[in-house]
Amino acid sequence: MAHGAGGKLSAQLLQEVILPAFDNEILNELHDGAKIGRLAMTTDSYVVRPIFFRGGDIGKLSICGTVNDLAVTGAEPKYISVGVILEEGFDFDDLKRIVQSMAAAAREAGVKIVTGDTKVVGRGQADGIFINTAGIGELIDGVDISARQVRAGMKVLISGTIGDHATAILAGRHGLELPEGVQSDCAPLNKMIHEMLTAEPRIAMLRDATRGGIAAVLNEIAQAANVGILLDEEKIPVREEVRGVCEILGFDALELANEGKIIAVVPEGSAEKILSVMRQNDYGRNAALIGEVVSNAAGKVGLKTPLGSVRIVDMPAGELVPRIC
Repeated sequence: MAHGAGGKLSAQLLQEVILPAFDNEILNELHDGAKIGRLAMTTDSYVVRPIFFRGGDIGKLSICGTVNDLAVTGAEPKYISVGVILEEGFDFDDLKRIVQSMAAAAREAGVKIVTGDTKVVGRGQADGIFINTAGIGELIDGVDISARQVRAGMKVLISGTIGDHATAILAGRHGLELPEGVQSDCAPLNKMIHEMLTAEPRIAMLRDATRGGIAAVLNEIAQAANVGILLDEEKIPVREEVRGVCEILGFDALELANEGKIIAVVPEGSAEKILSVMRQNDYGRNAALIGEVVSNAAGKVGLKTPLGSVRIVDMPAGELVPRIC
């Protein structure tokens, strides 16, 4: 299970099995989507459990995840394909609910679902429903989102509170009672990202912090760019309820999955302007500047604590909550 969780073992799987077999310059960029000429393309599969959770469901998740993966490459998402694998006996009303949720998310994002496929497998051969998507978008002129653009002195922004999605999934899975305000942050972020790139086309890097949370994403950026990243613990937005769940269960909020939050690495002089743009969007109300890129400790992420010490934020070994997306 840990090999599919977006942490160290996922990276090992890529480095030892996938990349040697499929080696090419487009794949080796290792972004959330591939840039092909003036197009961007991405694909993902969704196996979340439970399939309905506070703030969303597997259908909404599949569309938002695909849209966000395209948007963080610097593209305008346009078209999505959907492949559905259903287990024999899956409830028709649940399927209709999921399909309607996908349609609503696509309308909000301004994308079209243009092709797809449906397969049914025998009872016990799947877990209700699995969804695979592929997305195509048009790259925005004048934008180059790449770890190659990351430099010391740049600032690290996040679009809002972390760990909401994983906490909502955990609550739904284990019957935990949480305040109504705690729900999945699952959302299409392409319009906010477009506003950010319009305000500042020189944004160096964008990533949506899904599996492995911001700990995994920031480690990947630091390693790909060969820079250090220093975070300020007091500036990272975390809901008190999420913080409480982490304290009770021994989780690290930095490693919890999100489905509606992006990390942005931006030029130092543009940080406040970009934050202002993010905060004017409903999905960026709690955006914050949480750290900076540094020239030392290349490939490492550090966290400055309230006591003034610095601890290393390592790449997660595996997902704290499996089957999260």
